[in-house]
Amino acid sequence: MVVDNSEFSPCPEQFKRDLLKKLCVLKLNGGLGTTMGCTGPKSVIQVRGNTTFLDMTVQQISQLNRQYGSEVPLILMNSFNTDEETKKVIEKYHGMNVIIESFNQSRYPRVERETLTPTANNFNGKLEDWYPPGHGDLYESFSNSGLLKKLIERGIEWVFVSNIDNLGAVVDLDILNFMEQTWQQQQQQQQQQNNNNNNNCILGSEFAMEVTQKTIADVKGGTLIDYEGKATLLEIAQVPASRVDEFKSIKKFKIFNTNNLWIRLSAIEKLVKENRIANMDVIVNMKENAQGKSVIQLERAAGAAMQFFNNAKGIKVDRTRFLPVKSCSDLLLVQSNLYSIHSDATLVMNPLRPVSSVPLIKLGDRFKKVSDYLSRFQTIPDLIELEHLTVSGDVFFGANVTLRGTVIIVANHPSRIDIPSGSILENKVITGNLRILDH
Repeated sequence: MVVDNSEFSPCPEQFKRDLLKKLCVLKLNGGLGTTMGCTGPKSVIQVRGNTTFLDMTVQQISQLNRQYGSEVPLILMNSFNTDEETKKVIEKYHGMNVIIESFNQSRYPRVERETLTPTANNFNGKLEDWYPPGHGDLYESFSNSGLLKKLIERGIEWVFVSNIDNLGAVVDLDILNFMEQTWQQQQQQQQQQNNNNNNNCILGSEFAMEVTQKTIADVKGGTLIDYEGKATLLEIAQVPASRVDEFKSIKKFKIFNTNNLWIRLSAIEKLVKENRIANMDVIVNMKENAQGKSVIQLERAAGAAMQFFNNAKGIKVDRTRFLPVKSCSDLLLVQSNLYSIHSDATLVMNPLRPVSSVPLIKLGDRFKKVSDYLSRFQTIPDLIELEHLTVSGDVFFGANVTLRGTVIIVANHPSRIDIPSGSILENKVITGNLRILDH
């Protein structure tokens, strides 16, 4: 059910260009930056200098195409929240050696919890009465847009899907080669023996989900289970309250879904045509609308479709392929000297880091919005030897601060703490009130 990509044979150099002719890259671009205090698509938030999520994605694929003489297209799945602005932004990428196409996912009406009636009166009403129904809408929207058929007709066979905010989700030719080679071997053996149930076949997969080692920071992440003989995604929202602690156990469930997916395009087309995708598991989310009313949103996860694909499997990958930026705590990690930008526009960890794991960072509510977060750091601290950072309350950092080991800084209201420029904090707990003023 799960294979380890560290055991894959390296993709031979002479195969790479031909492999890339069969690939497109699809980024899930439906989310807004509201949780980080930003307006507009999350993909236009600046993550390194003036470089945005979308900039990095385009640069990566452009460099890939330039290196191998390929034409891997970038596909963006937008939502009604992000489509208009994204279309304006992508105009600046003309001439960057990458074809960019997009389509819109569906929009569903929110449902009032008390009356179980839609909050929307008509399709052209208030946008706040509608919501994008999760990235599980990918398959049907991709097909309905006509883009899926267009790509298949161009000879493209595989799509690599990932979240736009996962900076570790880059094209891996060894994984693509594994998917293609096992698929081809299966077809050849089945043709020779004319027996689809031959147990001696190396079964090629129509769908693979990248999974990685679960840590304390990932206990809510979906995991893979064997359900009725098929690999199936299990999300925490599907777990009874009495079993949630068991689900969160990193001893029992050791891996979690990165939402990096490798899928055969013809299989998507077939499943949509047969309407089997409609049977995907639905997650019920309770929300509050702008008026404070309790509403219901029915959503689906893209990974939940894996049970419908032939021989779907998990591929265990290194943690470096999962580098999401969901909060300003994550932003601090990727903006720090823990990472540098490689010539292929990918983030690579600083070789001076003594361990391969990233530190656990928890910034308080005063750092929640990007603008507030940036105002509280004169410069981003040195995190090379940091293991754990917790910051709570009214805290400001001077320039050239170094944090090592475990550092906890708590400013209880109404206190304020200013970390002086040039400070080196190693295994320190700082509380109370600390102000250093210029004179």
